[in-house]
Amino acid sequence: MISLKSCSVQETHEIASVLAALVRPRDLVVLSGGMGAGKTAFTVGFAQALGVDEEEHVSSPTFTLVHTYSSGRIPLHHADLYRLGSLGEVADLGLREQVDLGAVALVEWGDVALEVLGDALILDLRNDDNDDDVRHITISVIGHGWDTRWDRLRDSVRRWSVAA
Repeated sequence: MISLKSCSVQETHEIASVLAALVRPRDLVVLSGGMGAGKTAFTVGFAQALGVDEEEHVSSPTFTLVHTYSSGRIPLHHADLYRLGSLGEVADLGLREQVDLGAVALVEWGDVALEVLGDALILDLRNDDNDDDVRHITISVIGHGWDTRWDRLRDSVRRWSVAA
């Protein structure tokens, strides 16, 4: 597990950029945390780092469930599972199948559906109790998709690391 501290939206974008540099087609990244924890802000930074065109406005897909951005170096599916009520509905989105076709997915509120989503990098974003600008980010993994990149990831985010 990797524990990070972001002191601004800009730093959250920078952390997202580091992760975007390490992702590969077929990766699934789960973003968890409460309302306003920075999940969509993370996605904006991630999409920018992938090279998603500015004309493809990155926003939360709360009502459409999935936005797809194809102008970057890897197609990006951005999903929001907040409004879904069952694992069957999550499975029906076909996120794993879309990712397996060579895309990467960022899944907000995906922690409730890990058994359907499978192997994933998991980022848990939490607000700081004393500072509205600060976010605490914990990175963990399910499966083995990041085994060969874990040390590089840890080294790449060292600037924001905090003792666990």
